[in-house]
Amino acid sequence: MRTSLDDVETVERACDRFRAAFGALRKRIGLRIVGQEAVVDQSLIALFAGGHVLLEGVPGLGKTLLVRTLADSLGLDFNRIQFTPDLMPADVTGTTIVVEDGLGGRAFQFREGPIFSNIVLADEINRATPKSQSAMLEAMQERSVSVGAETRRLPDPFLVLATQNPIEQEGTFPLPEAQLDRFLLKITVPYAIRRELAEIIHRTTVPGEVDVTPVLDAEDVLAGRSLARRMVIADSVKDYAIRLVLATHPGGEFEIPEFRHYIRIGASPRAAQALVSTAKVVALMDGRYAASIDDVRRVALPALRHRLVRTFEAEADGVDADEIVRGVLERVPADADHPEDGPPAGTIFAGETR
Repeated sequence: MRTSLDDVETVERACDRFRAAFGALRKRIGLRIVGQEAVVDQSLIALFAGGHVLLEGVPGLGKTLLVRTLADSLGLDFNRIQFTPDLMPADVTGTTIVVEDGLGGRAFQFREGPIFSNIVLADEINRATPKSQSAMLEAMQERSVSVGAETRRLPDPFLVLATQNPIEQEGTFPLPEAQLDRFLLKITVPYAIRRELAEIIHRTTVPGEVDVTPVLDAEDVLAGRSLARRMVIADSVKDYAIRLVLATHPGGEFEIPEFRHYIRIGASPRAAQALVSTAKVVALMDGRYAASIDDVRRVALPALRHRLVRTFEAEADGVDADEIVRGVLERVPADADHPEDGPPAGTIFAGETR
Protein backbone atom coordinates (compact mmCIF):
# COMPACT_ATOMS: atom_id res chain seq x y z
CA MET A 1 0.00 0.00 0.00
CA ARG A 2 2.98 2.36 0.40
CA THR A 3 3.19 3.03 -3.30
CA SER A 4 3.74 6.14 -5.39
CA LEU A 5 0.82 6.97 -7.66
CA ASP A 6 2.82 8.45 -10.53
CA ASP A 7 1.40 6.30 -13.30
CA VAL A 8 -1.60 4.16 -14.06
CA GLU A 9 0.18 0.83 -13.58
CA THR A 10 1.21 1.94 -10.11
CA VAL A 11 -2.39 2.95 -9.40
CA GLU A 12 -3.63 -0.49 -10.41
CA ARG A 13 -1.05 -2.15 -8.20
CA ALA A 14 -2.04 0.12 -5.32
CA CYS A 15 -5.70 -0.85 -5.77
CA ASP A 16 -4.79 -4.54 -5.79
CA ARG A 17 -2.69 -4.11 -2.66
CA PHE A 18 -5.52 -2.25 -0.95
CA ARG A 19 -7.85 -5.15 -1.60
CA ALA A 20 -5.28 -7.61 -0.28
CA ALA A 21 -4.65 -5.47 2.81
CA PHE A 22 -8.37 -5.13 3.46
CA GLY A 23 -8.76 -8.90 3.25
CA ALA A 24 -5.78 -9.50 5.55
CA LEU A 25 -7.18 -7.09 8.13
CA ARG A 26 -10.59 -8.73 7.93
CA LYS A 27 -9.02 -12.17 8.39
CA ARG A 28 -6.92 -11.04 11.35
CA ILE A 29 -9.97 -9.62 13.12
CA GLY A 30 -11.74 -12.91 12.48
CA LEU A 31 -9.22 -14.63 14.76
CA ARG A 32 -11.10 -13.12 17.69
CA ILE A 33 -14.48 -12.06 16.34
CA VAL A 34 -16.88 -14.85 15.41
CA GLY A 35 -19.31 -13.99 12.64
CA GLN A 36 -20.45 -10.36 12.41
CA GLU A 37 -18.98 -10.12 8.90
CA ALA A 38 -21.14 -7.14 7.94
CA VAL A 39 -20.23 -5.30 11.14
CA VAL A 40 -16.51 -5.90 10.56
CA ASP A 41 -16.65 -4.86 6.90
CA GLN A 42 -18.58 -1.67 7.65
CA SER A 43 -16.14 -0.76 10.43
CA LEU A 44 -13.19 -1.21 8.06
CA ILE A 45 -14.97 0.79 5.36
CA ALA A 46 -15.31 3.68 7.82
CA LEU A 47 -11.64 3.32 8.81
CA PHE A 48 -10.43 3.78 5.23
CA ALA A 49 -13.05 6.42 4.45
CA GLY A 50 -11.68 8.47 7.34
CA GLY A 51 -14.81 8.59 9.48
CA HIS A 52 -16.02 7.60 12.92
CA VAL A 53 -18.29 4.69 13.81
CA LEU A 54 -21.20 4.28 16.21
CA LEU A 55 -21.83 0.63 17.15
CA GLU A 56 -25.25 -0.05 18.65
CA GLY A 57 -26.36 -3.28 20.25
CA VAL A 58 -27.35 -4.81 23.55
CA PRO A 59 -24.57 -5.71 26.01
CA GLY A 60 -22.48 -8.81 25.37
CA LEU A 61 -22.36 -8.83 21.56
CA GLY A 62 -18.63 -8.16 21.22
CA LYS A 63 -18.65 -4.45 20.38
CA THR A 64 -15.80 -3.59 22.72
CA LEU A 65 -13.82 -6.67 21.70
CA LEU A 66 -14.14 -5.68 18.04
CA VAL A 67 -12.65 -2.25 18.67
CA ARG A 68 -9.78 -3.67 20.73
CA THR A 69 -9.06 -6.26 18.05
CA LEU A 70 -9.03 -3.61 15.32
CA ALA A 71 -6.48 -1.59 17.27
CA ASP A 72 -4.32 -4.67 17.85
CA SER A 73 -4.51 -5.59 14.16
CA LEU A 74 -3.26 -2.14 13.17
CA GLY A 75 -0.64 -1.68 15.86
CA LEU A 76 -1.98 1.81 16.61
CA ASP A 77 -2.18 3.68 19.89
CA PHE A 78 -5.42 2.81 21.64
CA ASN A 79 -7.34 4.36 24.53
CA ARG A 80 -10.65 3.48 26.09
CA ILE A 81 -13.02 5.99 27.66
CA GLN A 82 -15.72 4.45 29.81
CA PHE A 83 -18.64 6.88 29.66
CA THR A 84 -20.56 7.15 32.93
CA PRO A 85 -22.99 9.74 34.32
CA ASP A 86 -20.24 11.35 36.43
CA LEU A 87 -17.71 11.66 33.57
CA MET A 88 -16.51 15.24 33.08
CA PRO A 89 -15.37 16.84 29.77
CA ALA A 90 -11.83 17.24 31.15
CA ASP A 91 -11.73 13.49 31.72
CA VAL A 92 -11.98 13.15 27.93
CA THR A 93 -9.93 16.02 26.51
CA GLY A 94 -7.39 16.61 29.26
CA THR A 95 -6.70 19.52 31.58
CA THR A 96 -4.06 22.05 32.58
CA ILE A 97 -2.38 21.39 35.90
CA VAL A 98 0.18 23.21 38.02
CA VAL A 99 3.52 21.41 38.33
CA GLU A 100 6.49 22.24 40.52
CA ASP A 101 10.06 21.96 39.32
CA GLY A 102 13.11 20.98 41.36
CA LEU A 103 13.83 24.61 42.28
CA GLY A 104 10.42 25.20 43.75
CA GLY A 105 9.08 27.10 40.76
CA ARG A 106 5.62 26.45 39.43
CA ALA A 107 4.33 26.30 35.88
CA PHE A 108 1.22 25.26 34.01
CA GLN A 109 1.39 21.99 32.13
CA PHE A 110 -1.22 20.36 29.92
CA ARG A 111 -2.00 16.74 30.70
CA GLU A 112 -3.48 14.98 27.68
CA GLY A 113 -6.74 13.13 28.07
CA PRO A 114 -7.47 9.71 26.55
CA ILE A 115 -8.82 11.36 23.39
CA PHE A 116 -5.17 11.79 22.30
CA SER A 117 -4.81 8.43 20.61
CA ASN A 118 -5.10 6.91 17.14
CA ILE A 119 -8.08 4.74 18.02
CA VAL A 120 -10.44 5.79 20.79
CA LEU A 121 -13.10 3.48 22.16
CA ALA A 122 -15.94 5.58 23.56
CA ASP A 123 -17.59 2.77 25.48
CA GLU A 124 -21.30 3.11 26.27
CA ILE A 125 -21.23 6.72 25.11
CA ASN A 126 -24.93 7.21 25.77
CA ARG A 127 -24.51 6.56 29.50
CA ALA A 128 -22.80 9.95 29.95
CA THR A 129 -24.62 13.25 30.27
CA PRO A 130 -24.96 15.50 27.19
CA LYS A 131 -22.32 17.84 28.65
CA SER A 132 -19.71 15.09 28.61
CA GLN A 133 -20.88 13.75 25.25
CA SER A 134 -20.32 17.19 23.74
CA ALA A 135 -16.63 17.02 24.68
CA MET A 136 -16.21 14.73 21.66
CA LEU A 137 -17.65 17.16 19.10
CA GLU A 138 -14.56 19.22 18.25
CA ALA A 139 -12.29 16.19 18.36
CA MET A 140 -14.46 14.22 15.94
CA GLN A 141 -14.95 17.04 13.44
CA GLU A 142 -11.76 19.10 13.60
CA ARG A 143 -9.32 16.41 14.77
CA SER A 144 -8.20 18.85 17.44
CA VAL A 145 -8.91 19.77 21.06
CA SER A 146 -9.16 23.30 22.44
CA VAL A 147 -8.26 23.75 26.10
CA GLY A 148 -8.15 27.34 27.26
CA ALA A 149 -6.55 29.47 24.56
CA GLU A 150 -4.63 26.60 22.97
CA THR A 151 -5.71 24.21 20.24
CA ARG A 152 -3.89 20.89 20.08
CA ARG A 153 -3.91 18.56 17.10
CA LEU A 154 -4.85 14.93 17.55
CA PRO A 155 -2.68 12.15 16.10
CA ASP A 156 -3.21 10.99 12.54
CA PRO A 157 -4.95 8.68 11.84
CA PHE A 158 -7.63 9.42 14.42
CA LEU A 159 -10.70 7.23 14.71
CA VAL A 160 -13.49 7.17 17.28
CA LEU A 161 -15.45 3.96 17.62
CA ALA A 162 -18.29 4.50 20.06
CA THR A 163 -20.56 1.85 21.46
CA GLN A 164 -24.02 2.41 22.79
CA ASN A 165 -26.91 0.39 24.11
CA PRO A 166 -30.35 0.91 22.57
CA ILE A 167 -31.91 4.06 24.00
CA GLU A 168 -34.68 2.01 25.57
CA GLN A 169 -32.13 0.61 28.01
CA GLU A 170 -32.27 2.03 31.53
CA GLY A 171 -29.82 4.79 32.42
CA THR A 172 -29.07 6.07 28.91
CA PHE A 173 -29.08 9.58 27.42
CA PRO A 174 -29.88 10.03 23.71
CA LEU A 175 -26.98 11.46 21.72
CA PRO A 176 -27.65 14.97 20.37
CA GLU A 177 -28.23 15.31 16.64
CA ALA A 178 -25.01 17.32 16.19
CA GLN A 179 -22.93 14.48 17.57
CA LEU A 180 -24.80 11.73 15.73
CA ASP A 181 -24.15 13.56 12.47
CA ARG A 182 -20.41 13.39 13.09
CA PHE A 183 -20.43 9.61 12.94
CA LEU A 184 -19.78 8.46 9.39
CA LEU A 185 -21.67 5.20 9.97
CA LYS A 186 -24.02 3.82 12.58
CA ILE A 187 -23.71 0.04 12.64
CA THR A 188 -26.24 -2.17 14.38
CA VAL A 189 -24.75 -5.29 15.96
CA PRO A 190 -27.08 -8.30 15.75
CA TYR A 191 -27.29 -11.35 17.99
CA ALA A 192 -25.08 -14.30 17.10
CA ILE A 193 -26.82 -17.12 15.26
CA ARG A 194 -26.73 -20.72 16.51
CA ARG A 195 -23.56 -21.75 14.65
CA GLU A 196 -21.71 -18.60 15.70
CA LEU A 197 -22.76 -18.96 19.32
CA ALA A 198 -21.44 -22.52 19.37
CA GLU A 199 -18.07 -21.29 18.07
CA ILE A 200 -17.99 -18.48 20.64
CA ILE A 201 -18.54 -20.97 23.44
CA HIS A 202 -15.83 -23.24 22.04
CA ARG A 203 -13.25 -20.44 21.81
CA THR A 204 -13.95 -18.91 25.21
CA THR A 205 -14.24 -22.01 27.40
CA VAL A 206 -10.89 -23.60 26.61
CA PRO A 207 -7.42 -22.62 27.87
CA GLY A 208 -5.44 -19.98 26.02
CA GLU A 209 -6.15 -16.65 24.37
CA VAL A 210 -5.77 -15.66 20.73
CA ASP A 211 -2.84 -13.30 20.21
CA VAL A 212 -3.55 -10.76 17.47
CA THR A 213 -0.48 -9.15 15.89
CA PRO A 214 -0.54 -6.14 13.53
CA VAL A 215 -0.92 -6.68 9.79
CA LEU A 216 -1.03 -2.95 8.90
CA ASP A 217 0.22 0.26 10.48
CA ALA A 218 -0.60 3.97 10.54
CA GLU A 219 1.17 4.65 7.23
CA ASP A 220 -0.85 1.89 5.55
CA VAL A 221 -4.11 3.36 6.83
CA LEU A 222 -3.23 6.85 5.62
CA ALA A 223 -2.16 5.50 2.22
CA GLY A 224 -5.45 3.60 1.93
CA ARG A 225 -7.41 6.73 2.78
CA SER A 226 -5.52 8.75 0.20
CA LEU A 227 -6.17 6.11 -2.44
CA ALA A 228 -9.89 5.99 -1.63
CA ARG A 229 -10.26 9.77 -1.87
CA ARG A 230 -8.77 9.72 -5.37
CA MET A 231 -11.15 7.06 -6.63
CA VAL A 232 -13.37 7.91 -9.58
CA ILE A 233 -17.09 8.35 -9.07
CA ALA A 234 -19.36 9.35 -11.95
CA ASP A 235 -21.52 12.46 -11.68
CA SER A 236 -24.61 10.28 -12.08
CA VAL A 237 -23.58 8.23 -9.03
CA LYS A 238 -22.97 11.37 -6.99
CA ASP A 239 -26.34 12.67 -8.14
CA TYR A 240 -28.00 9.45 -6.96
CA ALA A 241 -26.43 9.92 -3.51
CA ILE A 242 -27.66 13.51 -3.46
CA ARG A 243 -31.20 12.48 -4.42
CA LEU A 244 -31.24 9.87 -1.66
CA VAL A 245 -30.39 12.56 0.88
CA LEU A 246 -32.86 15.08 -0.54
CA ALA A 247 -35.60 12.44 -0.44
CA THR A 248 -35.35 12.54 3.37
CA HIS A 249 -36.12 16.28 3.53
CA PRO A 250 -39.79 16.87 4.40
CA GLY A 251 -41.34 19.44 2.09
CA GLY A 252 -38.39 19.34 -0.29
CA GLU A 253 -38.30 18.84 -4.05
CA PHE A 254 -37.58 15.11 -3.80
CA GLU A 255 -39.61 14.27 -0.71
CA ILE A 256 -41.47 10.97 -0.60
CA PRO A 257 -45.14 11.61 0.31
CA GLU A 258 -45.49 8.34 2.22
CA PHE A 259 -42.84 9.45 4.71
CA ARG A 260 -43.78 13.13 4.94
CA HIS A 261 -45.35 12.72 8.38
CA TYR A 262 -42.61 10.44 9.69
CA ILE A 263 -39.51 12.65 9.21
CA ARG A 264 -39.06 15.77 11.32
CA ILE A 265 -35.47 16.52 10.24
CA GLY A 266 -33.84 14.96 7.20
CA ALA A 267 -30.24 13.97 6.55
CA SER A 268 -27.59 16.71 6.41
CA PRO A 269 -24.96 17.33 3.70
CA ARG A 270 -22.62 15.11 5.72
CA ALA A 271 -24.87 12.22 4.72
CA ALA A 272 -24.11 12.76 1.02
CA GLN A 273 -20.40 12.99 1.84
CA ALA A 274 -20.66 9.73 3.78
CA LEU A 275 -22.44 7.94 0.93
CA VAL A 276 -19.82 8.96 -1.62
CA SER A 277 -16.71 8.40 0.52
CA THR A 278 -17.80 4.97 1.74
CA ALA A 279 -19.00 3.88 -1.71
CA LYS A 280 -15.48 4.52 -3.00
CA VAL A 281 -14.02 2.20 -0.35
CA VAL A 282 -16.60 -0.48 -1.18
CA ALA A 283 -15.51 -0.36 -4.83
CA LEU A 284 -11.85 -0.69 -3.84
CA MET A 285 -12.70 -3.53 -1.48
CA ASP A 286 -14.26 -5.39 -4.40
CA GLY A 287 -11.32 -4.71 -6.71
CA ARG A 288 -12.99 -2.06 -8.86
CA TYR A 289 -11.61 1.34 -9.84
CA ALA A 290 -14.88 3.29 -9.88
CA ALA A 291 -17.78 3.46 -7.42
CA SER A 292 -21.25 2.57 -8.66
CA ILE A 293 -24.85 3.18 -7.66
CA ASP A 294 -24.93 -0.31 -6.14
CA ASP A 295 -22.02 0.69 -3.90
CA VAL A 296 -24.01 3.69 -2.68
CA ARG A 297 -27.01 1.48 -1.98
CA ARG A 298 -24.86 -0.95 0.03
CA VAL A 299 -23.82 1.77 2.48
CA ALA A 300 -27.10 3.70 2.59
CA LEU A 301 -28.49 2.11 5.75
CA PRO A 302 -25.49 2.68 8.04
CA ALA A 303 -24.81 6.10 6.48
CA LEU A 304 -28.36 7.47 6.84
CA ARG A 305 -30.14 5.72 9.72
CA HIS A 306 -28.72 7.93 12.49
CA ARG A 307 -29.19 11.18 10.58
CA LEU A 308 -32.98 11.09 10.46
CA VAL A 309 -35.02 12.64 13.25
CA ARG A 310 -38.42 10.97 13.36
CA THR A 311 -41.70 12.58 14.33
CA PHE A 312 -43.84 11.46 17.25
CA GLU A 313 -46.20 9.98 14.67
CA ALA A 314 -43.44 7.71 13.38
CA GLU A 315 -42.65 6.55 16.91
CA ALA A 316 -46.33 5.95 17.63
CA ASP A 317 -46.73 3.93 14.42
CA GLY A 318 -43.58 1.92 15.13
CA VAL A 319 -41.78 3.19 12.01
CA ASP A 320 -38.03 3.20 12.66
CA ALA A 321 -35.26 4.92 10.72
CA ASP A 322 -34.23 1.72 8.93
CA GLU A 323 -37.73 1.31 7.53
CA ILE A 324 -37.67 4.87 6.23
CA VAL A 325 -34.25 4.43 4.60
CA ARG A 326 -35.36 1.19 2.94
CA GLY A 327 -38.43 2.98 1.65
CA VAL A 328 -36.27 5.75 0.23
CA LEU A 329 -34.05 3.20 -1.52
CA GLU A 330 -37.11 1.56 -3.06
CA ARG A 331 -38.60 4.81 -4.32
CA VAL A 332 -35.63 6.85 -5.53
CA PRO A 333 -34.82 5.75 -9.10
CA ALA A 334 -31.26 4.97 -10.08
CA ASP A 335 -31.52 6.85 -13.37
CA ALA A 336 -31.66 10.63 -13.21
CA ASP A 337 -33.27 13.03 -15.65
CA HIS A 338 -29.94 13.68 -17.33
CA PRO A 339 -27.69 11.18 -19.13
CA GLU A 340 -24.70 9.72 -17.33
CA ASP A 341 -21.91 12.25 -17.39
CA GLY A 342 -19.13 10.39 -15.67
CA PRO A 343 -15.42 10.46 -16.44
CA PRO A 344 -14.08 9.37 -19.82
CA ALA A 345 -13.75 5.65 -20.46
CA GLY A 346 -10.56 4.27 -18.97
CA THR A 347 -10.24 6.97 -16.32
CA ILE A 348 -8.96 5.81 -12.95
CA PHE A 349 -8.39 9.16 -11.23
CA ALA A 350 -9.14 12.69 -12.37
CA GLY A 351 -6.66 13.57 -15.09
CA GLU A 352 -5.37 10.01 -15.40
CA THR A 353 -6.35 7.63 -18.20
CA ARG A 354 -5.30 4.15 -19.13
